[in-house]
Amino acid sequence: MGSISSPSRNPIRFQENEDNYYRIYASFCEKDYNPNVNMSNWISCYHPSTNSWHRLTSIPDLLENQVLKGFSIVSIGETIYVIGGRHCYKVVGDELDDSVHERDINVRSSVLKYNTRTDTWSTCAPLVTQRYNFACTCKDGKIYVAGGQTTLDSAEGTCFAEVYDPAIDEWKPLPNMSTLRYKSAGVAWQGKIYVVGGFAKRGNSDSQGPYIMERSSAELYDPQKEKWDYVARMWDLDIPPNQIVNVNGKLFSSGDCLNAWKGHIEAYDENLNMWNIVDGSHSPISTSDATEAITCPPMQRIFCTMAPIGTKLYFLAGYKMQGEISRTKTEVHVFDTSATANGWRSFEPIEEEGEKELCSHCCVLKLD
Repeated sequence: MGSISSPSRNPIRFQENEDNYYRIYASFCEKDYNPNVNMSNWISCYHPSTNSWHRLTSIPDLLENQVLKGFSIVSIGETIYVIGGRHCYKVVGDELDDSVHERDINVRSSVLKYNTRTDTWSTCAPLVTQRYNFACTCKDGKIYVAGGQTTLDSAEGTCFAEVYDPAIDEWKPLPNMSTLRYKSAGVAWQGKIYVVGGFAKRGNSDSQGPYIMERSSAELYDPQKEKWDYVARMWDLDIPPNQIVNVNGKLFSSGDCLNAWKGHIEAYDENLNMWNIVDGSHSPISTSDATEAITCPPMQRIFCTMAPIGTKLYFLAGYKMQGEISRTKTEVHVFDTSATANGWRSFEPIEEEGEKELCSHCCVLKLD
């Protein structure tokens, strides 16, 4: 792949290891208009053991060319949950403009679950508060959501949070955060729920006065104490994080909302309250939105998402390949956070027709 190649690029040989008992799930939709193709969401499964993708199912309750964005997808046991989101409709412009546009329909409170064993969908109790672009994570078999946007015409987040118990199919409101917050990253860490970064603001001591911006902060929820605590400057950037994951008690990040991959992995130092570049984590994943090579057509990275499995971080990156027929090249790169030397390994890329768009971050499911 030209500039995407690296001396550290070594194709993985398939062998029996713990990773083979995991599956990675992500939701995609068609990006380019095709009169013969429905652009609505589907869910694909990635198999690390065979480096293969399998399109499993379409998200139900969506009419043709309707898509869901800004939602969360998480797994508990053998079940995948699709939570909330921004419901929109993909349309094509007129004769002078044949590009695809999105028209918003509404913000959803619906929650759907997909049983990966029986290949069936069912409806769960809806969210107490409809939302999209919210933080979401799982802990002790329950799903926690916080913040997000609740209306289509407002750039302001919400302070509302809630928790779902699958055993009784019920969402329970949690205490409000001290900040209105959206596009945050949610992660369970050290027994608490962290809502990190995002576009946030909170009121000052004068309830009638202006809001104070709090972009570089986080809030943590203690399920035992049932209260939120504010953490200043935990994410020391104005740009919201893309993803933050917990691997063996350490937090790792790989990018932000403007650049899903920054060229390296960062780990959080709780003692210094700062993020540091992980040694040896500069990778073969392209950091450019437009890479060119003499031996292959120009390519543009169109998505990158991260999935933790054991001590490893799996990075799923997609590239648009220019040509008469639109094609997507998907690459999977793996970084072992426990490695002392070269921690990167890479699977062989996979090409397919059409340009697909990633509609949510991925989730990981372990097979029984």
